[in-house]
Amino acid sequence: MSIENPQPLWQPDPERSTQAQVTKFQAWAAERHGAPAEGGYPALHRWSVDELDTFWKAVTEWFDVRFSTPYARVLGDRSMPGAEWFPGATLNYAEHALRAAATRPDEPALLHVDETHDPRPVTWTELRRQVGSLAAELRALGVRPGDRVSGYLPNIPQAVVALLATAAVGGVWTSCAPDFGARSVLDRFQQVEPVVLFTVDGYRYGGKEHDRRETVAELRRELPTLRAVVHIPLLGTEAPEGALEWSALTAADVEPVFEQVPFEHPLWVLYSSGTTGLPKAIVQSQGGILVEHLKQLGLHCDLGPEDRFFWYTSTGWMMWNFLVSGLLTGTTVVLYDGSPGYPDTGAQWRVAERTGATLYGTSAAYVMACRKAGVHPSRDFDLSRVRCVATTGSPLPPDGFRWLHDEVGDDLWIASVSGGTDVCSCFAGAVPTLPVYIGELQAPGLGTDLQAWDPDGSPVVEEVGELVVTNPMPSMPVRFWNDPDGSRYHDSYFDTYPGVWRHGDWITVTSRGSVVIHGRSDSTLNRQGVRMGSADIYEAVERLPEIKESLVIGIEQPDGGYWMPLFVHLAPGAVLDDALLDRIKRTIREQLSPRHVPDEVIEVPGIPHTLTGKRIEVPVKRLLQGTALEKAVNPGSIDNLELLHFYEDLARKRA
Repeated sequence: MSIENPQPLWQPDPERSTQAQVTKFQAWAAERHGAPAEGGYPALHRWSVDELDTFWKAVTEWFDVRFSTPYARVLGDRSMPGAEWFPGATLNYAEHALRAAATRPDEPALLHVDETHDPRPVTWTELRRQVGSLAAELRALGVRPGDRVSGYLPNIPQAVVALLATAAVGGVWTSCAPDFGARSVLDRFQQVEPVVLFTVDGYRYGGKEHDRRETVAELRRELPTLRAVVHIPLLGTEAPEGALEWSALTAADVEPVFEQVPFEHPLWVLYSSGTTGLPKAIVQSQGGILVEHLKQLGLHCDLGPEDRFFWYTSTGWMMWNFLVSGLLTGTTVVLYDGSPGYPDTGAQWRVAERTGATLYGTSAAYVMACRKAGVHPSRDFDLSRVRCVATTGSPLPPDGFRWLHDEVGDDLWIASVSGGTDVCSCFAGAVPTLPVYIGELQAPGLGTDLQAWDPDGSPVVEEVGELVVTNPMPSMPVRFWNDPDGSRYHDSYFDTYPGVWRHGDWITVTSRGSVVIHGRSDSTLNRQGVRMGSADIYEAVERLPEIKESLVIGIEQPDGGYWMPLFVHLAPGAVLDDALLDRIKRTIREQLSPRHVPDEVIEVPGIPHTLTGKRIEVPVKRLLQGTALEKAVNPGSIDNLELLHFYEDLARKRA
């Protein structure tokens, strides 16, 4: 197939398109709100960004959002930052997340799976009861609207109950995964000063138990604002002195009371990866998350009460918050607490099989690891219920699309999606009624005016540009914590193009309206004026069976030159000899560009990542430019700090 006129890898059949929620929404919005009845998704998207107020009003009506106080208008101030959504309205996120208990009381709201891979259900009735009990206890502890409640918890039902109970009382939830060390957690929680801390005594991962009691003791010492600590005995230990027992706080049978809060009232605090300083504490609102996630999960992911929604994630990543919001659509949410590859690389496919997942989300890295390991999901597992496999974390390479199509199912909807912690949602990705092209995200999201801009601020099509969003989204941060004048928030997204959100990714918007992600623009490779994203290099190089993982950095030299090393972590048994060097360089020259052949290929003991699994390019670049380790990177944000010493030593030798 030619590149100019590629054929889609997948197209939805007519019945699937007709039954999709987004199709039904379009017909209804055409009748009620003047949306275009013809022209399919592209016409609906155009209307959704041109008529932003009407579109979001339609979303709240379609999903029956319950405003306890009505709104004066959809958008007050439209400027970014500072757009004012649904001024005057009050509501509660948790109330909407538990609505299905009325119609499906005995169906599972949650399916909890650990490394035994045996799902354990929590019914809607039981989830609502536990949230009611815990919310009453939080109020008894003096938790008031706006108080912060923190969780040092794995992906378990108790974490969902604690989040929903916090939202029910109008508190502000924030969480970290228990594989984060004390310093990483304190870098986050100390900023927001929580009054309650939910903790486990430890967790199980990779077939081993990991005791976290000493870390919990340190958190208690270093968080002076805590009024209560709640102990969840995942490993069966006694509660430490002064801690409350989870079982006692969730024993009562009381209806939850939902505090009605303003639309912009904080729901939770998420954190940026914080690789080069303290993580940004990103505050998102109850109403903004509610309507954005209803749109994203209900229309884009096409989720409803018959679905089972599984995304491999931890509580330290925004995808966990996104996963919990599956409850808003009445969907059964699958919580997997364990290693992504235990007892073998195919573990996540086994979880999808055992839980009857209809939408299964994972990382692009996991898909590529399965491909390398020779995993055969459809041969070895019954995946007949899986309608969609979605990926995020990094762009899914073309080979990943092909592998999913060949090894999972030729009628599989493959949704590569891209968004950010900053909005806890997707800018572009899944659309159930559009074709899937290899290496491309299907389309920008509804209500999201996503464009690629050149340095002058002009939109470009079929050319690489900066990912920008030119109108406000409800889930954009209401603010950063401890940023009283808003300067840190402004400088993070709005300093390049005033009044326009610049996300920091290189993208191409195709003439078909699909989107290609090329990687972070702040670590762009610029050789002789030709810019390329690092993701393109990884995709090409990591096809070679000898390369486990790679990292490419481009560094402007003081003499005006440009040094571009490629670091490779080899697969067991592989050797970086002349033959492999030649193949690496030839692969990049032939598949990408002769200008982007690296100046050196250097074998490394491993590639460093953030705690959420993203390769860290900018801190490594800073190290190689001679910045001291403690200034180049926040040590608590890295999965393996030891690996950075290699780059530090290399910089010293080069200097």
